[in-house]
Amino acid sequence: MTFEQFCNGTSFLHRADPKGKLISTGVLSLIIALSQSWGTALIGLLLAFLLVMVARLSWAKLLRRLLIVNSFNILLCLILPLTYTNGSTVSLFGINLSSTGFFLALLITVKSNAVILLFISLLATSTAAQLGHGLQQLRLSPKLCLLLLFSYRYIALIQQELFRLQRAAGLRCFQPKTNLHTYRTYSYMLGMMLVRSWNRAARVQQAMELRGFSGQFHSLHDSGGIQKSDLLLLTILLLAGVGLAGFEILSR
Repeated sequence: MTFEQFCNGTSFLHRADPKGKLISTGVLSLIIALSQSWGTALIGLLLAFLLVMVARLSWAKLLRRLLIVNSFNILLCLILPLTYTNGSTVSLFGINLSSTGFFLALLITVKSNAVILLFISLLATSTAAQLGHGLQQLRLSPKLCLLLLFSYRYIALIQQELFRLQRAAGLRCFQPKTNLHTYRTYSYMLGMMLVRSWNRAARVQQAMELRGFSGQFHSLHDSGGIQKSDLLLLTILLLAGVGLAGFEILSR
């Protein structure tokens, strides 16, 4: 699956228990997202880069992910200086630009990159099944865990159904245009997607009930509990989160 491009590796973060990574990712990302000072955001970005280096991830794949995120950040850097009203302004070619809005957009860019790198280095180094099992062990709702795992499992199949319908329409000389026939065709395709998804879900439910499924998720790769190295990683990352929170409070 294309969503698990970073989970194959032999680094320490790849072998770490997903429960500790889930807890530390939630704490660190929340602190960085709520920070309002440049120091906290930059330290969080540096910490995220260190975790990426520890995970030994492919920089080519990583930069492609960051390019998607920063395409939205570029729009912020263009829009906020024009729309932000508070703070000082600078006149450029007769247009009043807010310098405060520009620096705010840069701060959002730094924080978003830090959070994305944290998620990739800590969560993307585990498979979806490991994360779902870790969420269930953290006493999250079992229904939400199963919904996450089934959505991840069958989104590729739904995508294949969509490609099959598109190929069938293409073989019938369908070419998308801005007319009523195109809108009607896409609505038919959406309806067929819903019908086929419903039928497949019913068959999957019947197959799982025949195999004794009782609503409990079981992992085939249970590590047998959290290890000392996992506790050490969790402690270090939580201490880093406490340090970031303290630095943010002092900077204010």
